[in-house]
Amino acid sequence: MCAIFLEQQQYKTYILSDESTRSKVTVVPERGGIITTWQIEEQDIFYMDTERFADPTLSVRGGIPLLFPICGNLVDDTYTLNGKTYQLKQHGFARNLAWEVSEQSDSNGASLTVNLKSNEETRAVYPFDFELNFIYTLRGNNLELRYRHTNLSQEPMPFATGIHPYFSAPDKSQLVFDLPSNQYQVKSDKTVQKFAGKFDFEQDEIDFAFINLSKQSAVVTDQSRNLKLTVSYDDNYSTLVFWTVKGKDFYCLEPWSAPRNSLNTGESLLQAEPNTTVETVINITVESV
Repeated sequence: MCAIFLEQQQYKTYILSDESTRSKVTVVPERGGIITTWQIEEQDIFYMDTERFADPTLSVRGGIPLLFPICGNLVDDTYTLNGKTYQLKQHGFARNLAWEVSEQSDSNGASLTVNLKSNEETRAVYPFDFELNFIYTLRGNNLELRYRHTNLSQEPMPFATGIHPYFSAPDKSQLVFDLPSNQYQVKSDKTVQKFAGKFDFEQDEIDFAFINLSKQSAVVTDQSRNLKLTVSYDDNYSTLVFWTVKGKDFYCLEPWSAPRNSLNTGESLLQAEPNTTVETVINITVESV
């Protein structure tokens, strides 16, 4: 049995539940449309820095922040389009704005649709009219993220879309990775390097953008918790970023449709024609091992 409940916490919080797997997802639309937690049999799938989340002036570190209309950063936070120059901060604005709930259903899983429309603030940094409808559906041990990007402008709308999920990892030394590429680039360096299959978690920070993906999924097994996590994504996604910092109990595995600085380079950008919708899908599945 699936259900959706609304609780008034610091923000209005929607709780999606599936009794068959004792699974529960929480969504806070007005804090960037974010999924904040996912628990299966009381195990936390996501990490959340609750102190940062409570402060609306800080970016969220935890859950699944949403990336639109860019993933990563632009050089000098600047891009040029049709001869005009715009300023746009890292990962875009979607994760910082208030979204609204437009639909909910418990007939085929617990499903919640959150909605974001362009406004004067977004048009100042991204000159398009658009509507985003992001649909979160919890079914058993699977979380589906179905993202619809609609261009309401009269010109083609280039964009990148992605997510920045923070997965809980109390002991990162017990993680085993099956990633879809052994080629990666580090931030601010276009050199393609070869991944040997393991990360050095003694580094202060790891920020690898895996490219030339050979398949549309990545698997991480947490041997300390006997959990296998699979992130799968459709062929709109060209880049998979792994990010973590030393001393924090999380790692991020981020499907991006385009790499950093793509609004300037054009690399792997998606494009919605006028009055059309581009849909992308990501699934996250958790299993016991």
